[in-house]
Amino acid sequence: MSEPVLELSGITKAYNHGLPSEICVLTGADLTLSRGEVVALVAPSGAGKSTLLHIAGLLDTPDQGHVRIGGRDLAGANDRLRTGVRRADVGFVYQFHHLLPEFTAAENIILPQLANGVARGAAQARAETLLARVGLAARVRHRPAELSGGEQQRVAFCRALANGPRLLLADEPTGNLDPATADQVFSVLMEIVRETGLSALIATHNLELAARMDRVVHLTAGRLLSGRE
Repeated sequence: MSEPVLELSGITKAYNHGLPSEICVLTGADLTLSRGEVVALVAPSGAGKSTLLHIAGLLDTPDQGHVRIGGRDLAGANDRLRTGVRRADVGFVYQFHHLLPEFTAAENIILPQLANGVARGAAQARAETLLARVGLAARVRHRPAELSGGEQQRVAFCRALANGPRLLLADEPTGNLDPATADQVFSVLMEIVRETGLSALIATHNLELAARMDRVVHLTAGRLLSGRE
């Protein structure tokens, strides 16, 4: 059996924010993602799903617990190592696309590759390949303001996949889209994830979309429970 792509064990996280007492967001969360597995993370607003995704993606550190990506425990890693792992192994997609407005669709996908040491020509070719794969071959030179909401989010997916990550983390990736567009964008995302063998943890409020993934976990009282619990 292959090594899990992502392992979270005993993750705890609390915030103070100047209040008299701490707010405990995560209280011993555990999760394992196998290669090629797509897991829905369902939780009400404010339950801590964004915090969990940020810890899983090495954007935040837990107070306690272990974060293993590809078998390496990175919870206590220094900033340089965490940045390197994020750049090479983790792709992020958010509810809002966060594309750089002054750059074209292709350039938004080229930039993270250049930061990862990829030559400009190879980065350009990969950007165009990814955009064609999501049906945006004719939008390569368009800037975000010239794209629809669904098109912008598809570019964001391509950017997340630019460096060939092993793990995709998505926080309400269709939350800003109308139902028909959300369904279309989600279908494209799932096709790409299946084709590439990515592991994906996708936070969503949409239970219909969640049901289309391999399994569902619920974040409740700071812990992760499977859909059967």
